[in-house]
Amino acid sequence: MEEIISKADDKTPGIKTSSQRAAKPQLVSEISMNEAHRIQIPDKELNRVLGNGLVSGSLILFGGEPGIGKSTLLLQLALAAKKTKVLYVSGEESEQQIKMRAERIGMNNSNCYILTETSLQNIFKQIEELEPNLLIIDSIQTLYTNEIESSPGSVSQIRECAGQLLRYAKESGTPVFLIGHITKDGNIAGPKVLEHMVDTVLQFEGDRNHVYRLLRAAKNRFGSTNELGIYEMQGSGLREVSNPSEILITNRDEPVSGIAIAATLEGMRPMLVEIQALVSSAVYGIPQRSPTGFDLRRLAMLLAVLEKRCGFRLGAKDVFLNIAGGIRVEDPSIDLAVVTAVLSSSEDIPVNQKTAFAAEVGLSGEIRPVNRIDQRISEAEKLGFEQIFISKYNKKGLDIKSCKIEIKMVGKMEEVFRLLFG
Repeated sequence: MEEIISKADDKTPGIKTSSQRAAKPQLVSEISMNEAHRIQIPDKELNRVLGNGLVSGSLILFGGEPGIGKSTLLLQLALAAKKTKVLYVSGEESEQQIKMRAERIGMNNSNCYILTETSLQNIFKQIEELEPNLLIIDSIQTLYTNEIESSPGSVSQIRECAGQLLRYAKESGTPVFLIGHITKDGNIAGPKVLEHMVDTVLQFEGDRNHVYRLLRAAKNRFGSTNELGIYEMQGSGLREVSNPSEILITNRDEPVSGIAIAATLEGMRPMLVEIQALVSSAVYGIPQRSPTGFDLRRLAMLLAVLEKRCGFRLGAKDVFLNIAGGIRVEDPSIDLAVVTAVLSSSEDIPVNQKTAFAAEVGLSGEIRPVNRIDQRISEAEKLGFEQIFISKYNKKGLDIKSCKIEIKMVGKMEEVFRLLFG
């Protein structure tokens, strides 16, 4: 379908443009560096994922599946920021619908303004009068500008509206949140250039049939993309989960085989996750390898190590692996816990519930060291674990005497099997 694009004016309504000046080349050593001013928002999980605060003038794209809680989370932010003048623009809901959600959340903010509008020109007129300190757009796909002769949600409309909002954010120093729809493939709808234009791309993930939601940064010009925020969906909104281990480890009355606890890191945050494995005889002839939240190729590699180096015959057995809590872990430090859970299920011998694991497994069956081991040990100790298995090559720089938890240092898979299963 052909789109007719009209020529845009030089000035965007509601934006005071700075005088044009010719750019001149500068030496790197002569460029003055001003540290980006960060606004501390009341949501600690969102603060962490953004890189310890909201940068003035930043443009943030917030994507997620329908019904996952995008609008709820940003409305919560708008209502919780008591000292910040917030303009929440919705092109999808009426004022009454937003008011009902605000009452369900149970918050009130005399500085939070609601505007239901889809015309970008009208939005900029209200911005010029109100001069907000934070702008939230729900959603970018519903906006349109009169300068483009195409329907809202089209490639040219999204690109032009995002471009004008980017210009407004940079010239006024106002942070702008854009909620974005996603396609059935999980990608943000619209042109890919939209993700290139913005400073930060946040992904809100989770299963609508479960209560936990994960917030990740797919792109962040002002911080790390390794941080993870966790929320619990409740009737009164989204609750921040400050201690992720409380949802990722199941409390059991009696030990069960095929369960091992791994000490992992997401960004700067240490947390313990539960690895669940089930090993059974292949019924249909071809053995299945089915991991959830873990890389399939890495699981195949670890099973090959067990078969070749340790002598366990798993080639004719189905292996199912699951990381509890619905999260996906890329950290190789959970290798040892994965292998232990598989062996526990295969031999039908439970692992002590008070034992944690933090080590990578190499192709020769050696137990390899992992980074920031002291933080992992400290997290396991804080949660009441009695012992932790780590690589003996992690000993350097580690103060074992100050640890109350028993530290088992191992170098080969055979040692681990002997210590755990006899």
